[in-house]
Amino acid sequence: MNHPQISFIVPLYNEQESFSILVERLNKLMDTCSSQSFEVVMVNDGSKDRTAELMQVNALNDARYHCVFLSRNFGHQLALSAGLSVARGTEAVMCIDGDLQDPPELFTEFYKLFKEGNEVVYAVRRNRKENWFKKFAYHFYYRLLKKISNIEVNLDSGDFALLSRKVVDILNQLPEESRYLRGLRSWVGFQQTSFEYDRPERAAGETKYSLGMLYRLAYNGIFNFSDFPVKFITNMGIATVLISLSYFIYTIVKRFVFHVPVVEGFTGLLFTIILFSGVQLISLGIIGEYVLRIFFQVKGRPLFIIKNRIVDKKIVE
Repeated sequence: MNHPQISFIVPLYNEQESFSILVERLNKLMDTCSSQSFEVVMVNDGSKDRTAELMQVNALNDARYHCVFLSRNFGHQLALSAGLSVARGTEAVMCIDGDLQDPPELFTEFYKLFKEGNEVVYAVRRNRKENWFKKFAYHFYYRLLKKISNIEVNLDSGDFALLSRKVVDILNQLPEESRYLRGLRSWVGFQQTSFEYDRPERAAGETKYSLGMLYRLAYNGIFNFSDFPVKFITNMGIATVLISLSYFIYTIVKRFVFHVPVVEGFTGLLFTIILFSGVQLISLGIIGEYVLRIFFQVKGRPLFIIKNRIVDKKIVE
């Protein structure tokens, strides 16, 4: 199978518990849609359990599975990028998570919308099986990003999407080091449409996406697709000057109009020092975030390193 029509990209990190269920459901889908040719690109993102071993055994027995083994853990977004870089689907590529919270069976619904002329069909989470804090955080973040972003942001959408070959080729040309694929997907444009679904629970195991990782992903979305942080510094500086000027005028009026001795200067001085120090530290932090991103980008290091692959039942070094 040298030229499959459809590629599935599945990044995996310590997913040995759900692996057999994942393969079973993918096989059933591919057998059902027998009129199309498929490949499943599984990307091992430096797993520490038996995920890599299970991938290898499966790929050596089924030519439809194309396995990519990264040299270490590079993170979900770069693992997806690695999969996109080697996907051979001539018609479209579908990105799903290995925990089956992105049901592969929805491919048929996505494909119908794709055949209507949409270059990108992305999933919108109508409902999600998570605690109230995560639901609130996701809801707040996506609406904040939509308000401050320089591009049209798709609300409540993750990486679960069907992309045309043309869009995949363009994404592979984008060299950004701090990847935020759902933002890049919106940035490329073309005709896009959404598909709503109820996001199920994980098929097995525990989530590998910690709050820290979600925080970094949100940071990438804000700093990569918005100039709000820089403008925020300017606005905060103006606000600080106005507050300080107002306090200065208040002190002058109090002294010369109402003839009240100004002896409480220590409090005002302390307030001013704390206010200006806080503003300066926040400003330096925001500027430093952009400098840090430039620093890592200009190094020109590869986004990921592929240790080896299994293609058509053959190990490729």
